[in-house]
Amino acid sequence: MGMKSKKQIRNIEELRAEIERLKALRSEQEAYLGDQFKALEYKFQAPSRLYHRALSFFPSAKEALLSVGGNSIKGTDWVTNSLKIGLPFLFNKVLFRKAGFIKKGLLLLASQQAATFLNQERLSGIIDSITSLITPLKKDRKVDTTDFGIPPDSETY
Repeated sequence: MGMKSKKQIRNIEELRAEIERLKALRSEQEAYLGDQFKALEYKFQAPSRLYHRALSFFPSAKEALLSVGGNSIKGTDWVTNSLKIGLPFLFNKVLFRKAGFIKKGLLLLASQQAATFLNQERLSGIIDSITSLITPLKKDRKVDTTDFGIPPDSETY
């Protein structure tokens, strides 16, 4: 095995020279590791940069994502925020998968407008009106609730 022979230090000048050499080696290695860390950090931040770049092209999507996260800009409720994200996904990925770019863009605009139109109160009002149509109207029937006590044919003694 090839071991590196140790250099013997014989006087104080050689010791100081060795200390300076080790300090220079340390600074070179720190600079190299710092550069490698920055390169690695840049690679790990690539998805975040791509995400922010994509959101900068679509400001309405950025606003919708921020409002769902709790940083609501316009004070919208959770139904509106959910619809702002859910409706474009439903239209573009499920219903109109083979639609062209222009149709998908128009659907995006229409779904954003529909999402801002619908809020929690309007949606609950629509649901209440639908349930009132489905459930039959209860007529006031008079029920005889006269209590006659224990029936005479019972087995009580």
